[in-house]
Amino acid sequence: MTAMNRRQFVNRSKNAGLGAAALTILANPLSARATPENDKIVLAAVGCGGRSQGLTKGFLERGDCVYAYACDPNSPRAEQRAKTIADRQGKAPKIVKDFREALDDKSVDAIISATPDHWHALSTVWACNAGKDVYVEKPPTHDCWEGQQMVKAARKNKRIVQCGFQNRSAPYNMAARQYIQDGKLGDVHLCRIYNQKPPWGMCPRVPDSDPPARFDWNIWNGPAPEHRYNASMHKCWHHIWRYSGGDIANDASHQIDLARWLLGVDYPKTVYSTGGRYATDPETLVAETPDTQIALYDFDKLLVSFELTLFAPYILKTDSYVRDHDMFPYWLQNSTRIEIFGTKGMMIAGRHGGGWQVFVRPKSRQPVVKDQMFGRFPDPDHKENFVQSIRSRKLPNADVKKGHMTCLMIHYANISYRLGGQKLTIDPKTEHIVDNDDAMKLFKRSYRKPWVIEEVV
Repeated sequence: MTAMNRRQFVNRSKNAGLGAAALTILANPLSARATPENDKIVLAAVGCGGRSQGLTKGFLERGDCVYAYACDPNSPRAEQRAKTIADRQGKAPKIVKDFREALDDKSVDAIISATPDHWHALSTVWACNAGKDVYVEKPPTHDCWEGQQMVKAARKNKRIVQCGFQNRSAPYNMAARQYIQDGKLGDVHLCRIYNQKPPWGMCPRVPDSDPPARFDWNIWNGPAPEHRYNASMHKCWHHIWRYSGGDIANDASHQIDLARWLLGVDYPKTVYSTGGRYATDPETLVAETPDTQIALYDFDKLLVSFELTLFAPYILKTDSYVRDHDMFPYWLQNSTRIEIFGTKGMMIAGRHGGGWQVFVRPKSRQPVVKDQMFGRFPDPDHKENFVQSIRSRKLPNADVKKGHMTCLMIHYANISYRLGGQKLTIDPKTEHIVDNDDAMKLFKRSYRKPWVIEEVV
């Protein structure tokens, strides 16, 4: 058995064509603490909810970033984030409900978009058109068409857009990708992607009501269809089609992106998905997206499957202790594993620091691990790559085009699911679904004025 650690990977990379990229990512993300004030990157936090907390903390810890705005239609939430920012940087950011005020400020270099999913693309396009760079959380798109528009806006305005797919900045994943490219697994013909979690998002149906005080529901609802405030919909928006694509989009987008990158694939030829809300009662819960879902993607001589369960308390995510130490998850009951089957071996990879192992034929009925590498949580590396890209103007590791292509896999699967499991054929040149008018109706959603992505960005 061969184990590779972080230092060994760097040394090997120098001789394997990975050196420059790998060493760039491995630069100490805290090395910029002495950055002069005038050289610091000025940020605006767009969306001040849960994910914003980790992003804000991470960028401020670097020492070369400063926040000028905290933007959220929920004023109490924006005030809370602004206080955290002020405590860390010594100066309070301006609090606004509508982030377009930050876009009008020429001193702002970039936005950090941690909004609900249905706002990701619009915030990115508007920011690019305003001359701002963007770090946008996953999944970067809510439908296929708006991903195309994001790419156009980024390229037209020569903007850096980093999607929140941190796995692309993880050294252990770079090594796994190189391992596969070097043919050490042999020819790969099957990949299984898993997203299996304990029950979550159990929001009971409640009547519509007035929104809480100092919360601008109109802005929060944004481009989604007109709807009165509903407390359960607001809390469990991940399970509502108008706001999200379910957990295949929310959490599983990390694994799907990592698998697509490791495998080196672009567009599937066909997509099929089926499932339902089997473990919970959709009549009593405010939930539309499936809690059980399977998708199949057909590539050239490669079949990729995706499996989702949201009812399994015995299958757990990789915890922080595993990620911070030299150990691996218990793969059989790991929520977010990826299994890659080659003619020479089977690789199991984990996201966000889970590491990877390659298994070959068992000996004396015991598993044989041929190669492996431990992982670490790549959030600091991903932020480092974003900041370096802002300064160098080189495309980041999780460029918007890459994020868009990953989200296409998600949206194609959901379109198939919503059409009762129709098998979809994909045109790689247009990204359209071939000879299926019903499917193409779900390729792009309707936008509610003034929260609109224009045809010409």
